[in-house]
Amino acid sequence: MSDGRKTKVEQRTVLSCLKNVEYHVTAGRPSGRRIPLSEGSAILLALVLAGLIGFLNYRTGRDVAMSAFYLIPICLASWAAGRGAALLLAIVSTILWFVADLKTGYQYSHPLIPYWNALMLLVFFLVVVLLLSAFQAAHHHLEETVQQRTAALKSEIAERKRLEIAKLQAERLAVVGIMAAEVAHEVRNPLGSITLNLDLIHKEISRLAGDGRHSCVEGHRLVDEMREEVHRILRVVGDYLQFARLPKSQRQPLALNELLDQKLAFMDGEFDKAGVKLRTDFDPALKTVNADAGQLWQATLNLIRNSLEAMSNDGGTLTISTQRNGREALLRVTDTGKGMNEGQLQQIFVPFFTTKTQGTGLGLAVVQQIVIEHGGHIECESTPGKGSTFTIVLPLAEKA
Repeated sequence: MSDGRKTKVEQRTVLSCLKNVEYHVTAGRPSGRRIPLSEGSAILLALVLAGLIGFLNYRTGRDVAMSAFYLIPICLASWAAGRGAALLLAIVSTILWFVADLKTGYQYSHPLIPYWNALMLLVFFLVVVLLLSAFQAAHHHLEETVQQRTAALKSEIAERKRLEIAKLQAERLAVVGIMAAEVAHEVRNPLGSITLNLDLIHKEISRLAGDGRHSCVEGHRLVDEMREEVHRILRVVGDYLQFARLPKSQRQPLALNELLDQKLAFMDGEFDKAGVKLRTDFDPALKTVNADAGQLWQATLNLIRNSLEAMSNDGGTLTISTQRNGREALLRVTDTGKGMNEGQLQQIFVPFFTTKTQGTGLGLAVVQQIVIEHGGHIECESTPGKGSTFTIVLPLAEKA
């Protein structure tokens, strides 16, 4: 059996065991599912049972030992309403027994004997209540421990699955990157030659049109269109090469808030041109992260431009925020654009998947590759018609 299939079998086995543990623990839980009564109803029912047992005790006299039956309402009150209710029922049951015993008219050898018997019975009831309370406390502690460990195991399994998916995707990206580099290398040189020849044709058209017998407008238009298409192919090739040859990050302590402040200051023109209002919310408690400044800004810039394109129709608001979360730093890019549906959310980090007419589908794949290279991960939340939020999670610097 391969490691991948073995891991999945182990995960299914653990989850099955967890479900069984949860079932057996919750089956004995002193909750509404075990006793479908409120605390008040349970106490009232226990009092009624105690009164009924007291009446039977009186009617049967000393022919039947009824004192043990008082444990029924006491246990009911303890299990359903807690120690306080059980102590109340212990006292009430003792009084009922004492009254029933006196009403029988039995003559003891000493007048204090019934009081002594009642006191011993009360002590016995109190011991039972304390034992029940201790059992309940141990049961609740065991249940909480099982629930906590179940949640921890589920979280660990989910994290392992996420890491396996990320590893698999990284392996696929590596293969795709090698292919893209080869294709881009083979295409780039001919494109350079084509661009040079187009420039020569442009000049030749202008020269031939110099005698005034031919118009150069149509020729220039065709050449410009071909040059535009060649430049578009060059941009695609450039994206492929960037994706395939992303250098290994050189991480060091980096003041994230200062980096964003400096870089965003040079983008006011782009925001104004797109009709987008920029908002920033930087957490002052966030000091430094372990990151490569160039690559981290490249990833952030890709997210920003992705958001600008999502708000290209009517403008909107772009919010860039940071937050310290324990030993992690959160960098969020939020827009008020068109958003994405669930199907698109599942595919956004897949290489070559794009919703744009001229996109390469590599922008977000590059972002994810950079973030993974930094030891972090990226998440996305989106609502159609309301916008999207991308969250980059990075480790803090050791002394942050």
